[in-house]
Amino acid sequence: DSPFEDAGGDGGRPTVDEVQGFCGSWKAASHFTPPGPAVCFDESQSGVQRPLPFPTEAECFKLFLTEELVGNIVKETNRYALELLEKREPGVRGKLAKWVTTTISEMYTFLVTVLLMGIVKKNSLREYSSTDPMFATPFFATLFSKDCFLVLLQCLHFINNATAILSDPLYKIRNVLTSLTSAFGRVFVPYKDLCIDVSLMLWKGRLVFPQYIPSKRHRFGVKFFVMLDMKTGFVQDIIVYTGSTTDIKHYEGLGVPGSVVMTMLAPHLGKRHTLYVDNWYSSPILFQHLLSNSTGACGTVRSNRKGMPAFGCRKMQRGKVEFQENDVYVLSTVHTATMLATGKVDHLTGERKIKPDCVLDYNLKMGAVDKADMINSFAECTRKTTKWYKKIFFHLIDTAVLKGSIVHRQLTGEMITEQGIFYRENLMRELLEEHYTPRPPSTGGRPAADNPLCLTARHFPCKVPQTAAQGSHTRRHCKVCLSGTRRSKQKKMTKYMCLACDTPLCISPCFEEYHMLKHY
Repeated sequence: DSPFEDAGGDGGRPTVDEVQGFCGSWKAASHFTPPGPAVCFDESQSGVQRPLPFPTEAECFKLFLTEELVGNIVKETNRYALELLEKREPGVRGKLAKWVTTTISEMYTFLVTVLLMGIVKKNSLREYSSTDPMFATPFFATLFSKDCFLVLLQCLHFINNATAILSDPLYKIRNVLTSLTSAFGRVFVPYKDLCIDVSLMLWKGRLVFPQYIPSKRHRFGVKFFVMLDMKTGFVQDIIVYTGSTTDIKHYEGLGVPGSVVMTMLAPHLGKRHTLYVDNWYSSPILFQHLLSNSTGACGTVRSNRKGMPAFGCRKMQRGKVEFQENDVYVLSTVHTATMLATGKVDHLTGERKIKPDCVLDYNLKMGAVDKADMINSFAECTRKTTKWYKKIFFHLIDTAVLKGSIVHRQLTGEMITEQGIFYRENLMRELLEEHYTPRPPSTGGRPAADNPLCLTARHFPCKVPQTAAQGSHTRRHCKVCLSGTRRSKQKKMTKYMCLACDTPLCISPCFEEYHMLKHY
């Protein structure tokens, strides 16, 4: 039973003497232990655990996205592409017909392309292959053709569907998530101060575990529990919230918030860390449990948490008006009741403002997760997609890039400037130097000259292959009629196509315009 159940008399606002009495009974209660003397945290084992003699940006990044992990992604992507090809209707070509078995080097090149799209932002993926002189970015075409990139993005896969554990809501991305979170803990040992908070990845599509958090910038999306090292901003662990199936160990008496904290802190208990959390996690029972495991804690707390004093409010009489400020409650097992100057002055009274040291410390050290989200937002490669697990994958890639930049800074002493953009640029250059192999030129497609006078290669019209559903009446939308700029767009069906370009076209005049004009 809480020692505060009968505190506060008849429910009126407690006096200062009553509050002091509450504090005394709290400290004197048998199941609460007052903060002991501060014990110095040993930082000798903290920091990067995988020292590199001459660390490069690519080497730091590959500590997390290892070639072994990329190799598994390549294997599953190739497997999934074959599954899609087997499901394709006979006679239907499409972009998937151009599939070529991918490799580790090509996958790294693909990831570089995605990262570069986070810096060079456009409204859609197709705009990166635009030939309009005003908007053209020809470097992307040297890495991938439009169709090659889109088909690789379509086939990107992370799990063998035949052996997947369907009861796991994250089975589509589980292998990548487990590999990266294991690497986070293996590469870096945190310093004294830790923070656990919530991060939200924007997602408004179909999903069984979406979350709505009005205080976040995106509001709707996938919720992550994130634990960071406060000194460096390094992510130590990530848990994806999936409702009742969230991957946490449940602790009796701590509820879901306390169980999240204990699950993420499990490898670090007993090492005299200090944890900072907000009022969703904080409770006297949790803080006492952490203190018994030589782990300090500080955070705001809700007044109705079990074990909190019953600070009741007086009932106002009809017609009476009172002004009251919102109360802030803070729990701490590492601070004393000390007031410190904030460095600010009250402009009305001219007096220096003071606050409890626990409040100043909390304001200084909370917000690391939001700061990491802000840094990622400047050049995030996450794009709109119809597959939620692919978006989580790209979100994890952004996180791995940020962690790689922190490791590089720790090993070299270089400061991260311009929100880590320089690190990203050097990373992309190094990965391309190591893995990029130019593809052989295509023998088909439209001519590349600005004003071609004749057809190149062999372009001849043929009939669109018949499908089982339409038979001899098989038709497709003409490419020029649908997307041309020389006349009004219309959805015109045609039974003819260019076999070399795999493009449906009207015999006249669309076939000629498509092959003779760059801007048809």
